[in-house]
Order: sequence, then C-alpha cells, then structure tokens
Amino acid sequence: MKKRPAFPAQLDLGQDHPAPTPRMAVTRVQASGQAGKGAVAPARPPPVVPSRPPRVPPAAATKVDAVPTGLGLDSAQVRSRMVRKLLEQGIEDAVVLKAMETIERHRFVDSALVNQAYEDTSLPIGLGQTISKPNVVARMLALLRQGHNLHVDGKLGRVLEIGTGCGYQAALLSAMSKEVYSIERLRGLHEKARENLRHLRAANLHLLFGDGMLGYAQGAPYGGIIAAAGGDEVPDAWIDQLAVGGRLVAPLVTAQGQQALLVLDKTPQGVQRQWLEAVHFVPLKSGVA
Repeated sequence: MKKRPAFPAQLDLGQDHPAPTPRMAVTRVQASGQAGKGAVAPARPPPVVPSRPPRVPPAAATKVDAVPTGLGLDSAQVRSRMVRKLLEQGIEDAVVLKAMETIERHRFVDSALVNQAYEDTSLPIGLGQTISKPNVVARMLALLRQGHNLHVDGKLGRVLEIGTGCGYQAALLSAMSKEVYSIERLRGLHEKARENLRHLRAANLHLLFGDGMLGYAQGAPYGGIIAAAGGDEVPDAWIDQLAVGGRLVAPLVTAQGQQALLVLDKTPQGVQRQWLEAVHFVPLKSGVA
C-alpha cells in the first residue's frame, strides 16, 4: 500500500509580524503629549499669563486618525456585507457562511483587483484561469455539505479538490473539513496558491501538483470531491476514489452543450446524478503545465 504524501501536510511557513501602522504611532505621540500637559508644579501657583487660544492639533495628525490605513479590506465588516448578500441570494448554510466571513478573499486576488475582491464576480488569477464568484463558491460548498458525509461536529471528512487555482476555495475547505487534498495542474498557480495560503498555517491542507483528471488515489477514499473546472464527463478515477456515501459536485457539459452543476452521490446501489443550474467554468484539461 502506498503511503500518503508527506508534502505539504503542514506548509513550511514563517510567522508574519506586521509593522505598527501610522495610526498606532500617532496615538502614542498624542498620549505622551497629554501626559506633559497634565503635569502640575509642586511648589507655587503658576504665574498669570495672558490667555491663549486652544492649541489646534496638526492637520496631518488629524488626517491619520480620521482615515483608516491600507485599503480597508482587512475589516470584518467588508466580509460581513458579502455574507449578507449571499444570505439574500439563498445561501443559508451557517458553516459555509462562517468560513466565507472568516477567510479573506482579497488575499487571493492580484493587487490590481483587490477593490473588487468582495463583489459577486469572478476575477482573473493568471494563466487563463479565474477565481469563481462568491455565490458560486458558496453554492457548491453548501451542496457538498448536504451529502451524507458529515462528522458529528458538522465538518466534512476527507475532501479532494480538483483545481486549486489561487487557493481560495482550498482555504474555505480547510476551515470546513477534517482533511483536504487539493490538486493543481498548472505549476504557476500551484506555487501561487502556496504563497497565498502561507498565512493560514493549515495543517490539514495538502497542496499537490499533478493531473487533476487522475484524482489522487493515495488519499482516497474521499467523503467529498469538488471540481473547479468543467469537462464533458466525470472521470472514472473520481468516482472510484469517492467513498460509498460520498458526494461529488462539479460543473459538467450537458447533452445540450451547456455547462451545469452536477451533484453525484455514490450509494451501495450505484451512483445517482442530479443536474442543477447552469454555470460557466474553465474547461477541464489533462496533463500538467
């Protein structure tokens, strides 16, 4: 029997140490100034001096205090607004919504596009690939959780993700699952995902470089399989590696030539398929590049 991969069961990550923001520095300076004004002469009353108008703080200091630093995307309120929109759109799975409120999507998109990170839109991530819009990601994760593969604590068991991309969905899965294997066929995206996920230090997340159409037999069986690319049919390897009682969620080309979400459940009697709404994903391809 082949052993499961040792890389990267826990990514070799360094601890980030963010530098103090300008606002923190200004706050300390102002506190020091107030302490000086509050000192009292111990011996004699202070001399009478002509009254002066109150001192006005420098405009620069006032501006730093009034305007938040950075792009404002680290604020939990930004993610909360996205989650409220998802709820309005019919996504009601509390575990999915909690993960999407926790994981910072702007960390997974290019710097030129961060201001669109929490809009309900797909965005390019390089090499002809995209990060799916939040509604589609949440919908597919909720469908995966509706299968009969949850642990008593409400988490998914072992999950295989086909198409790591920038790593955003892998991060969500790591927060919702016991163990995640995520495979990417494009080395450039595989390396980008490793960098994007570095800050999470997710010990239950295994990032793999390889042909996703072959799945990953060493980690099987999987309670759930989710794909971020649409093919003409479900590869036999995926069905073989799916546990009995497990669920697969993937875009697939229909007989009419359109992509739609497919939910496949593997039962003791065989596989059951359910077609859902139309979607648009990048095509599923074999091999590595």
